[in-house]
Amino acid sequence: MVRRMARPLSEHKVIVVGAGIGGLVSSLLLAARGLDVTLVEAGPATEGPGGKMRAVEVDGARIDAGPTVFTMRWVFDEILAEVGSSLDELVTLTPLSVLARHAWRGHAERLDLHADIERSADAIARFSSPAEAKRFIAFCAEAKAIYRRLEGPHIRSSRPSLVQMGADLGPGGIKALAGLGPFASLWQSLGRHFHDPRLRQLFARYATYCGASPWSAPATLMLVAHVEQDGVWSIDGGMARLAQRLADLAVSRGVALRYGAAVQRIATTHGRASGVVLHSGERLAADSIVFNGDSNSLALGLLGDEVGGITRAPLKNTERSLSAVTWAIHARSTGFPLSRHNVFFDDDYASEFDDVFRQRRLPRQGTVYVCAQDRLHDGDTPPGRERLLALVNAPADGDENAFDASEIEPCEHRSLALLQQCGLTLELKSRTQVLRRTPADFNRLYPGSGGALYGPATHGWMALFKRPGAATALPGLYLAGGSAHPGPGVPMAAMSGRLAAATLRAHLDSISRSGKAHRVRIAGGTSMRSATTAATP
Repeated sequence: MVRRMARPLSEHKVIVVGAGIGGLVSSLLLAARGLDVTLVEAGPATEGPGGKMRAVEVDGARIDAGPTVFTMRWVFDEILAEVGSSLDELVTLTPLSVLARHAWRGHAERLDLHADIERSADAIARFSSPAEAKRFIAFCAEAKAIYRRLEGPHIRSSRPSLVQMGADLGPGGIKALAGLGPFASLWQSLGRHFHDPRLRQLFARYATYCGASPWSAPATLMLVAHVEQDGVWSIDGGMARLAQRLADLAVSRGVALRYGAAVQRIATTHGRASGVVLHSGERLAADSIVFNGDSNSLALGLLGDEVGGITRAPLKNTERSLSAVTWAIHARSTGFPLSRHNVFFDDDYASEFDDVFRQRRLPRQGTVYVCAQDRLHDGDTPPGRERLLALVNAPADGDENAFDASEIEPCEHRSLALLQQCGLTLELKSRTQVLRRTPADFNRLYPGSGGALYGPATHGWMALFKRPGAATALPGLYLAGGSAHPGPGVPMAAMSGRLAAATLRAHLDSISRSGKAHRVRIAGGTSMRSATTAATP
């Protein structure tokens, strides 16, 4: 058999679709390895890169209107080290001493979680009881153990199967996960740790970080507690600043970044991805494509029949993750002493998720999250108007239900009333001080999502294995973004871009050598027995 001579990497054309965080990372890494990379973004240059990680202008102020929490900085440290840069060269980070401030309707007591676990335990002892503080310490220890078990075989690996996960975990890891209860939900697991219902409610909110209900999310999501304890940072200039700096770095490494280049369909030739056709009619040829949009848009055939259904069947509405109603606000606040991140709880937590996931309506007693973006240190009080982002969970039905004013306005009034009952008043004198977005708006921004902000809902113990991986059934087409493995959130989306780039490179290398593609696993991790970037069968 005569083996084909491998083409130089500089002749391998890659098109990355979407300048969200996954697309930025994959394009940067591929270009740094010498591939010919074009990154196409549907939005205009005036909006900048970042996908969901974009800022909006309200009343003359630039406000982060997407992700607001920066964690797991090691993901970016490792990615940037690969290309000879560092996170500290790109942005200025400040660690937060208060991770989040929590309040409950009608209660004067507040509870802060701190970067220092002992300070959090002391706060919990005063807020609830010394016994609950001890349970919190035990909870953090279990969350850390679960994280250490899953970082290598799940976060750093291309989409694992149940068998592969078992092999990677080993007997000790399987035993640790089994100790959570093989079918336990996060809510059930938290019932083992906390007796105070307010604490159970507080830590159950970690399910929403993946767009899930605590009553359906797997108990493994307790690992979010360790992620936060490992560090939460603010970024000078906001989250959108990180996206812009990554885009600048990618361009400096040779990426051709094109704004206003919406993709109409992905073209194929002889059963392989071969390029994209823009809405303008222009066709861009490619040897490989990394798609950094919602993977459900492929399943729905929105990018052409040739790629329809290559990932999975289209998601049902009930399989989608949470959407949201958000308010980007520029206003003076009084009363409640806001921290950077604030969570305001209502009385009936279960009803919120019943409304959203079963009744498919805006919650009657929804939790309100508020990010105070001008408050860096505890005790900061801006002298005038400040930049705020408020968010309430909503069903991802934006493609079918626009939630008109008769539903949205009462939701807004209920949310403001909850803030007021917790002591926070916002001085809103004009609608120009507020920019509201609904599931329908998010569906328009992210086609095929229905407004879901986290891809498929992380429900059930098999959720770890249901997200599509970087490699697809169509040769030459790869996936990145929060709807792909390893999941939603800024660091996970960045890791998906890293995995997509590594998978593409591994395929090029392995096919030129043996004609067989292998599994990819990223080097590093706290629990890996032998971490290598080399693929293993």
